[in-house]
Amino acid sequence: MTQPSILVARAIFPEVLQSLAQVFEVQSNQADEVWSAAELTRRMQGKVGALTTGSERIDAALLQANPQLRIVANMAVGYNNFDVPAMTAAGVQASNTPDVLTETTADFGFALLMATARRVSESEHYLRAGLWQKWSYDMFAGAEVHGATLGIIGMGRIGQGIARRGAHGFGMNVIYHNRSRLSAELEADCKARYVSKQELLQSADHVVLVLPYSAQAHHTIGAAELAQMKPTATLVNIARGGIVDDAALAKALAARQIAAAGIDVFEGEPSVHPDLLKVPNVVLTPHIASSTVKTRMAMAQLAADNLVAYLTRGQALTPLNTVPGHAA
Repeated sequence: MTQPSILVARAIFPEVLQSLAQVFEVQSNQADEVWSAAELTRRMQGKVGALTTGSERIDAALLQANPQLRIVANMAVGYNNFDVPAMTAAGVQASNTPDVLTETTADFGFALLMATARRVSESEHYLRAGLWQKWSYDMFAGAEVHGATLGIIGMGRIGQGIARRGAHGFGMNVIYHNRSRLSAELEADCKARYVSKQELLQSADHVVLVLPYSAQAHHTIGAAELAQMKPTATLVNIARGGIVDDAALAKALAARQIAAAGIDVFEGEPSVHPDLLKVPNVVLTPHIASSTVKTRMAMAQLAADNLVAYLTRGQALTPLNTVPGHAA
């Protein structure tokens, strides 16, 4: 019997590809080309499933051109590359990879916070340039982390992980803002207090963004919000590009309106706003918050498992929408 045909749209671990090949006819992209929308649509022809990353946009036009498609499994917890309502209308299952990257991403968020507060990148560039000639009392004096006020916008699993690290590990006063307030039990576990967005911006020493991207969340932090922050405060974004107005952030950093920023995600990435590259008081990383071998393997395997589960048993493991089961 002919095996169902699937597309793996970006390079993934060879062992995950091999496991998929035991169940499906697999067209892969181990050259790791980033396809245009037209090329992705063409490559989807005849495929009942696809494994994607954040660089592949699944929209109504692609779905209309590929009526045979049944599931798209995103190798990410975020899914702003999916038009979920269009997928639901087309009867296409959407899935993501929650939970498996929570702790690793929280680790990185806290690492980026510390690197930003303690001016790690700025001081390393200074040293590498051969500018370090003597010790001085205020050389790269940064902001305190231990005992400081940590403000988290977006208090899902990853936000809670960062809160626990700050409260339990560094004695930080944790405040948070979220679309909905956490239960009293979760607040106690995180030692976190719910506040308004305005209060958080005005009182936090370190602001960390961990909210999912949506049209409503676009430019959650812009010029007006940056103006509310303390001049000694730092901002960390491990959420998604577009949550921060990168142009406004670059201006605020250049003017020392806030002390520093740590940014792992960007508007229009992999492009980075050129003004962010010109300011010294920013730590920039290329969207690597979940990037450990163990976690990325778990993400790839969960995406693959979603394809297998849905196409053989009619039920995805971590679905994002509700559509009729459709075993191939």
